Amino acid sequence: MIDLTGRIALVTGASRGIGRAIATRLAAQGATVVAAARAQNAADTVSAITSSGGKAEVASADVSDAAAVDALVGGTLERHGRIDILVNNAGIAKDQLMLRMKRDDWDQVIATNLTAAFALTQAVLKPMIRQKGGRIVCISSVVGQSGNAGQANYAASKAGLIGFAKAVAQEVASRNITVNVVAPGLIETDMTRAITDNAREDWAARIPLKRLGTPEDIAAAVCFLASDEAAYITGQVLAVNGGMYM
Repeated sequence: MIDLTGRIALVTGASRGIGRAIATRLAAQGATVVAAARAQNAADTVSAITSSGGKAEVASADVSDAAAVDALVGGTLERHGRIDILVNNAGIAKDQLMLRMKRDDWDQVIATNLTAAFALTQAVLKPMIRQKGGRIVCISSVVGQSGNAGQANYAASKAGLIGFAKAVAQEVASRNITVNVVAPGLIETDMTRAITDNAREDWAARIPLKRLGTPEDIAAAVCFLASDEAAYITGQVLAVNGGMYM
């Protein structure tokens, strides 16, 4: 059984969907979770965790802002003295066909989905090196592997996370720090719930397991990669997509 007792886990984008499920699962396995999101939006996540007997706290941060990232990591270290697990989950989408895409929509998606992961990872590496170990998990997407029309910015950011994680994994492996990626497929979240029933059925029919994934499916994969059971796994992409992209 996975035991994360005593570990400090920083999860970005923890207010809902996949991020909330990840925070909840890590806490259920014993970790103390710092649930980061914009403007205290992770308060409901923390309340759910603590009411179930878990340990969690809210951290308000816009991860696309470098100063906010420094404050987030610095504050976590001041309160807990260490960071054992970083989950780079925060992400946004601003879909548009390439010919119509505004530069600002490109910049915002890259800043939130990719540059924030760079800033957060860089900020936690020194304390992880001092404590002689750590786990970093980046949440990519099947779109980062396959591409998708109308999502050039999103696909680029998610593909970038894969290359980023593989490069950093090579740099820090000797320090007992692993860096891996989870690439979700089509997951039941607020965004996919806006899809019509017919469209959902059509998508499900294309997936070998014949269903959309759940945030808990992703959380289970992240929890494994954050655990001692995954100590010999680094620089890898774990696709959790029901066979959607093989």
